[in-house]
Amino acid sequence: MTVVSMAANTPLEQQINALETQFSKLTELGKQIPDIGYAERIEDLTRLQRVLKTHTDALVGALSQDYGHRSRTDTLMADIMPCFQMLRYTKRKLKRWMKPSRRSTGLLLAPAKVEIHYQPLGVVGIIVPWNFPITLSLIPLMTAIAAGNRVMLKMSEFTPLTNQVVKTMLREAFSEDKVSVIEGDVAVATAFTKLPFDHLLFTGSTEVGKKVMEAASANLTPVTLELGGKSPVIIAPDIAPEIAAERLLFGKNLNAGQICVAPDHLYVHEDKLDDVVEALRAQWKAAYPEGIQSDDRTAIINDRQFARLESLIDDAQKHGVTVIPLSEEAILPATRKMALHLVINPPADSIIMQQEIFGPLLPIITYHDVQDVLTIIRNMPRPLALYLMSFDEDFKRHVIRHTHSGSIAVNDTITQVAVDDAPFGGVGPSGLGHYHGIEGFRTFSHAKTVLSRGKFNPGKLMTPPYGKWWQKIMFTLFLR
Repeated sequence: MTVVSMAANTPLEQQINALETQFSKLTELGKQIPDIGYAERIEDLTRLQRVLKTHTDALVGALSQDYGHRSRTDTLMADIMPCFQMLRYTKRKLKRWMKPSRRSTGLLLAPAKVEIHYQPLGVVGIIVPWNFPITLSLIPLMTAIAAGNRVMLKMSEFTPLTNQVVKTMLREAFSEDKVSVIEGDVAVATAFTKLPFDHLLFTGSTEVGKKVMEAASANLTPVTLELGGKSPVIIAPDIAPEIAAERLLFGKNLNAGQICVAPDHLYVHEDKLDDVVEALRAQWKAAYPEGIQSDDRTAIINDRQFARLESLIDDAQKHGVTVIPLSEEAILPATRKMALHLVINPPADSIIMQQEIFGPLLPIITYHDVQDVLTIIRNMPRPLALYLMSFDEDFKRHVIRHTHSGSIAVNDTITQVAVDDAPFGGVGPSGLGHYHGIEGFRTFSHAKTVLSRGKFNPGKLMTPPYGKWWQKIMFTLFLR
């Protein structure tokens, strides 16, 4: 496997030249060997599975160092286990995915056989974010490999130690004509997006996603954008606060809320506000009996993100909003650890209600009529996820039908992302396109139509001169 990785003082021009050279090399190799058979794809996936197992401890340790402290369980549950699960699923399903599918020719073109063949696109570029650098590099990678492509991974500059382990691991698994790992800052990432990939997958913020799409458009490169947004939670009046708190805090606490599908803000009936706050407090203390000093509590990734979250709290307090930290020791700047903070009824124009939070802050907005909440959600940018806490089946069906979001989880949070056999993606500002499962395989494949005829050629009946009998057949059979 080739790694384009240079020292921080390497001139930018030299880094970009190396990047372009490696892309050209993979592109040429792809032209020479445009398709890769099932056996080779399975062997590639098996090697990836093997090296992931041998490097698990190193990945866990490196990611914790990159964060300052990251819960081992957070990493195993959200970064390592999903990769093993998706690898097993992909290997089990791949033969069926690769099999050409039959389609109908219709009466006009009969007799003929039509099939759809799924062919590798060529070279796929994958831009990896810092919040889940293992699962958000390896799951797209394994899916692109399963589809027979060559891959270039642009890793985040904010996870340098994790990147080193990923590079070592992939170097053991793949030859240099299959996978390249790229490192570098924003300038290198910008150059990466301008390469004429056959497909480009980006995971990150909506604002950066717009720039990625603009850069890719110059080459007509198709893109999959996995973005984010403000994923709301609705606590319906029928559900007990304790149940709702337990379910939503799992998604909000994992990785200290640094997740694109994390619950962003919460709608609660005005009569249940105090009960919900107390239920959240009790559940948080049960999860972290040692407070933010607990080994299970992940730190904020870097000083910049930590300062951004503190500024959201400061802005809310300037608006006179009540902010309730769920731990007496709420913020530790030295270790970048932060307790979950509840922000009660912030105004719509406050920064915390305008930006994706991506951290351990949870605005709670009260409502009188839950239908008003649905109106608010319909008028906001379409989120990556929507969460509903309710056992009312009629209301559940109503919410599913009358809202738009990338996905919905009912009485749970974030676990919908872990379903291997379902597509993952956003809608509108929260994303474009899907991957995971067969949708991922097809995203990284070209669906090529193949029409085949036998010895009999009905096409000769459609050549001039056209007699009246032919016009009569046409009008009778097809123009009805």
